[in-house]
Amino acid sequence: MALTELTIKNLKPKDKLYRMTDGGGLTLEISPSGSKLWHCATVIRGKGK
Repeated sequence: MALTELTIKNLKPKDKLYRMTDGGGLTLEISPSGSKLWHCATVIRGKGK
């Protein structure tokens, strides 16, 4: 599922850190303080980085 700009703006913080995936290794982390960070997972020679 692709995250749209509107979906991201409407994400609210919860008691614990949670993640929303955008597909292809791209993940948005939402912290309890409300900050949002993007993480991109890569695979090189079969090993995740």
